[in-house]
Amino acid sequence: MRYLWFGLLLMISSMTNKVKADAIGVRVASFNVSMEATNYVASNMPVLGDELHQQLNTKHNKQIKHIAEIIQHVRPDIILLNEFDYLKTSAADIRSFLTDYLAVGQTDGEKIDYPYYFTAPVNTGVDSGLDLDKDGIVSGIKGDAFGFGFFPGHYAMLVLSKYPIHFEQVRTFQHFLWKDMPNNLLTTIQDENGQPYYSKQAQQILRLSSKSHWDIPLQVGKKTIHLLASHPTPPVFDGPEDRNGKRNHDEIRFWTDYISGQAQSAYIYDDKGKQGGFTGKHFVIAGDLNASIEEGDAYKSGIQGLLKHELVNDKIIPRSLGAKQRSPENPYAAGHTAEWGMRADYVLPSTSLICIDSGVFWPKQDDPLARLVKGRNSSSDHRLVWLDLDVNQAQ
Repeated sequence: MRYLWFGLLLMISSMTNKVKADAIGVRVASFNVSMEATNYVASNMPVLGDELHQQLNTKHNKQIKHIAEIIQHVRPDIILLNEFDYLKTSAADIRSFLTDYLAVGQTDGEKIDYPYYFTAPVNTGVDSGLDLDKDGIVSGIKGDAFGFGFFPGHYAMLVLSKYPIHFEQVRTFQHFLWKDMPNNLLTTIQDENGQPYYSKQAQQILRLSSKSHWDIPLQVGKKTIHLLASHPTPPVFDGPEDRNGKRNHDEIRFWTDYISGQAQSAYIYDDKGKQGGFTGKHFVIAGDLNASIEEGDAYKSGIQGLLKHELVNDKIIPRSLGAKQRSPENPYAAGHTAEWGMRADYVLPSTSLICIDSGVFWPKQDDPLARLVKGRNSSSDHRLVWLDLDVNQAQ
C-alpha cells in the first residue's frame, strides 16, 4: 500500500487515547529525531538501508529510548518526526517504535500511546537516472537521487497522532516538479561559467521536494486541523552554484503559495493529480525547515515570507532555558532548536488558532533531564519544539 496506517492498538488506555470532543490545549510538536541509517553505522562502514529496522528490533537502543523519553516528557497529541527512515518494513518498524519504546515508560518517562499514524514514500535516495551532482558517475543515490539519500526512504517522515486522520483526504506532493513552480529559483542555478548548472533534461524531471510535502487533515474534536509537514533540504553541502540553498528557499515558498488562495496556488498539483492549494480553515505548518530569518545560510526571503504571512501566527516563538544558557551572548539563542545554534524547527499555526503555550525541550545543564540532549548520539542534534493550541476557540 502506498500509505501505511493502522487503527486502534490493542490494550491501550482508553483514558489516554480517547478523542476529546471538547478538545482544549491540543499539543502539536515537531522533532527531527535522527532515526536514520547513518546514525547507526560507523563512518567507514557502508549504509545498507535496514539500520533503523535492526536497531528498533533490539528493543533497547539507547538513542531511540532517549527519543521516546523526550516524547513521553513533552506528551504531544500530534507530532511530526523528521528523519525516521521509510522502509519496506515500515509498518512493523513503526509498531515496534510505538509498542516497544513509546508504550514503555523510559527511565523517568511515563508511557504514551498513539493510535493513529501516517507515513508515505519520499524522494530521498530515489534514482533520478542522471548525474545531478556532476561527479562523473551516475550512482542513483546520494547527490544523484531526487533527494539526497543512500536508499529510497532515507531521512523520511512520520506523523503520530492521538486524533483520527482523514486518510482519504491526505494530499502528498512528492512528485511535484520544481519547474512547475512559477518564478522558481531552479532556472537561476548556474555553474562557474554562468551556464545552467542542471541540464535541460534534469530541469524537466527534478522534483521540488527533497523529501515530500504533506497535507494531513486530523479530526480534533469538532474541528479539522491540517498538519502541513515537510523537511526542506539544508541550504548547504553544495558549491558556489548554491543549488541546495535555492531549493530550500523554494521548498519553504511552496507552503507560502499553498496557503495563499487559489490565484497564487493554482499551479500546484498533488500526487493524485488534484489541482490547487489549501482549501481548509485551520492548519499547522511543522517540520525541520533548515532556515532562520536571523541566522544560518538559507535565503532569508523564503522563511521570512512564510513567517510573515498574514495567515501564519508566529507571534509566539517557542523558547528554552537550555539553549539560552548555552549561548547567553546570543540574542536569538533562547529560540534555537538545533544543537549548532539556530531556529531550524517550526510549529506554525494558522491565525485562526489560538496559541496558549509553547516551548523547546532543551533542559538546563544542571537539570537531570539534560542527559537526554547531549548530542546526536544521546538523542538528536535537534530539539523537540511544541505548541499548545486552544482548538475550542478556533475562529
